[in-house]
Amino acid sequence: MDEKNKLAENLVYQRKLKGLTQKELSDRTNVTVRTIQRIEKGETDPHLQTVKLLAAALEMEVDELLVLEDPKEESIQKKWLLLIHATPFIGFVVPLANIFIPLFLWIHKREDSKIYDDHGRKVVNFQTTMVLAFIVALVMMIFSGNAFISAGPLITIVMVIIPYASLMMLINIFTAVDKQKSYYPLSIPFIRKKRKRKTVNKTATAAIIFLCFSGSGFAQGIERLDGSEISSDSLNRHVKFLMKEAKVPGLAISVFDENEPVYSEVFGYANNNDGRELHKSTNIYGASLSKAVFTVIVMKLVEDGVIDLDTPLESYLPKKIYEYEPKADWHDDYSDLKNDSLYHKITARMALAHTTGFPNWRFFEPDKKLRVKQEPGSGYMYSGEGMVYLQVVLEKITEEPFEELAQEIVFKPLGMENSSFEWQPQFEKDYALGHNEKGQAYKKDKDNEPRAPSTMETTFGDYTRFLTAVLNREILSNGSWNEIFSPQVRIRTLRQFGPLAQEEGDLNDDIQMSYGLGSGLFKTPYGWAASKGGNGSGFEHYSVIFPKAGKGILIMTNSENGESIFKELLELALEDVYTPWEWKNYVPYDQEELGVKRK
Repeated sequence: MDEKNKLAENLVYQRKLKGLTQKELSDRTNVTVRTIQRIEKGETDPHLQTVKLLAAALEMEVDELLVLEDPKEESIQKKWLLLIHATPFIGFVVPLANIFIPLFLWIHKREDSKIYDDHGRKVVNFQTTMVLAFIVALVMMIFSGNAFISAGPLITIVMVIIPYASLMMLINIFTAVDKQKSYYPLSIPFIRKKRKRKTVNKTATAAIIFLCFSGSGFAQGIERLDGSEISSDSLNRHVKFLMKEAKVPGLAISVFDENEPVYSEVFGYANNNDGRELHKSTNIYGASLSKAVFTVIVMKLVEDGVIDLDTPLESYLPKKIYEYEPKADWHDDYSDLKNDSLYHKITARMALAHTTGFPNWRFFEPDKKLRVKQEPGSGYMYSGEGMVYLQVVLEKITEEPFEELAQEIVFKPLGMENSSFEWQPQFEKDYALGHNEKGQAYKKDKDNEPRAPSTMETTFGDYTRFLTAVLNREILSNGSWNEIFSPQVRIRTLRQFGPLAQEEGDLNDDIQMSYGLGSGLFKTPYGWAASKGGNGSGFEHYSVIFPKAGKGILIMTNSENGESIFKELLELALEDVYTPWEWKNYVPYDQEELGVKRK
C-alpha cells in the first residue's frame, strides 16, 4: 500500500473513531470538504500544513496520522540500486559482465518496482552502447589498414570511451543511492518501456544497431493511431506542399511512437526576410507551450510538500497579495484586487485547470484592470493571469525566482540547454522570427520578464525532449501524472476564444472535452489525449499526446498561418481525427471560415 492510501485509510479510521463527519472535520480545520474527500480516496498528497490541521482537529500527533515509509524497505531498495549500478565495473575484469550482470538483475527485479525497471533498463542500454561503440570503432580502425602500425587511434578510444563510461557509472551510483535518480547520456534505447510486452524484441534491436552504425538510412514507416502507416518521405512531401500552399515560412514536426520520437524534421526558414534556415537548435518562442512546463514545475513542488493543490494560495502568505510592492513591470501588481471578494478562494488546482475566474490577461479588459469575473472553481475560463498569480505566490513561498525553479526542476534534468523563461545571450546566434499572414517577419521581443504561462524560449529539439519525458512519465511520480491527465472541468463552449466562447452546446460532447492540469483533454478510442497549443508574436504551435497508446505529435511554426495546416497534418501524420479543431479555430487554409474568423 502506497503512502497516500495509508494516509487515506488512517484518516477515515481516526475521523470515524472521533464520530466526526467530513463536514464537521472541515468546520474544525478550515480544510474544504472536497479536499478531505480527495485525501480519504487517496487521490491527492496533502500539504504538510493540511495534515497538521487535520491532526490537531483529531487531537493526535502528526506522526500518528501521517504514516511514514518503512526505513528498512528504503534500505533494501538502496542496496538493490547499488548492485544494479555498481556491478558493471566487473566488466573491466570479466568481458561483457558489465552487460550480463545488470541484465540479469533487471530481469529479476523489474516486476518488483518501477524504480528497478527504470534503472535496470538505463544501465543495460548504456553498457551495451559503450561496448558497441568500442567494438565498432575498433573494427573501423582495423579496416583502415593502419591498425597494427599506429596505436594512436586505439589509445584515443581507450582514453575517451573507458574514462567516460567509468565517470558516468560513478556519478550514477551516488545519484541512484542518494536520490533514486539516474541519467546516462549517449545511450541507445535498445530496451524501451513497453506497455503491452516487456520482452526485448531482438529483430528491432538488430535494426536499431544497424541504423545507428551503418551511416545511411532508408525510408521508414510511421505507425499512426489506427495502425496504418505513412512513410517519412511521403510525410516530408505533404509538409512541404502544405507550407507552400498556406504560406508558412518555417515548420518543425515530431511524431512519437512507443513514447519516443520516431520522426523529427525541420523545414523552411527562421527568417523569411533574409532566407536564414530553421534548424532543430534554432531558438523558437514557445508561447503557451510554457503552460505544460509550468504544470510539471508546480506538481513537483506539490510532491515536495511546498504547496497543496487545494489550499487557497493566499493562505500561504503572511499578508494580502495586494499589499506586496510590485517588483516586475506589471504582472505582480495586484492592487486591483484590494476590493475583490473572490480571489482569496483561488487554489493551485484552479490556476492549472483555468477555473480561477480571472480573464486571460488584464490588458484585454476594457479598463485594463484585473478582477475575478466568475466564482473560482465554478467553470472553465482560459486564463494566463491565473497561472501568473500561482507563479508569484510560489516565488514568495520558495524565495526563488521562477526562472531558477524552471531550470532546477525541468530544464537541467532533461538536458534542455537552450530553454529559458527569459531571453538569454546564447539565443542571439540563431533565433527564429514570427511572421504575419503575408510572410513578413515581426521584430523579436527580447525584453519579457519570466512569466510561467507565456514567455518560454525554447528549441524544437528541446521541446521534443520535454514531450518525450512527459510520455515516459519522468520527473514526477505516476500519481502526479495521473492527476495531470485527469479531467478537472468539462468544457461545452462552442469556441475557445471569441464571441462563441460565451455560448455552450454539444459540439464536443462525443469526446468529453475537458481540461486537466495544464493541458486540454479529450477522449478517444485510444484513451484520453492531452493537448496544448501556443500562439503569439507570429508563432503558432500544437502538441497532442495519447499516453495510453504511447503516441503523439509536436508541430511548431513561425507563422500566423501555421494553425491553418494543423488539421491536415494531424490526420496525415497520426490519423488524429479527434482533436477539436473547430473549437480551437484551426480552420484549414482552403476552407470557408466556420462561425468566426480564424484571426
